[in-house]
Amino acid sequence: MADENDNERMDDNQKSDKMFTLKKWNAVAMWSWDVECDTCAICRVQVMDACLRCQAESKKDSYGKQDCVVVWGECNHSFHYCCMSLWVKQNNRCPLCQQEWSIQRMGK
Repeated sequence: MADENDNERMDDNQKSDKMFTLKKWNAVAMWSWDVECDTCAICRVQVMDACLRCQAESKKDSYGKQDCVVVWGECNHSFHYCCMSLWVKQNNRCPLCQQEWSIQRMGK
């Protein structure tokens, strides 16, 4: 009889080899913008916010947010498209590193 109880305990122990049981899990994530500098060097406003011109004109996108697109150059510097489009009319170089300006990508 004692042997059967020992076997039952071993079976229970083998079944419960888990150190813990996960009952609840909360995920946390970190992210950052893919920019070298998060401030537009032309208007001095963060690139993910609307530039001064768009704020003054109250330009809005279809979601009601201020519509101001960010543009990245081949040098990986980023600016508001509105600011950079005016800048390149006078000088076709990056305001920060003076490389010839060439658009790498655009987006929000």
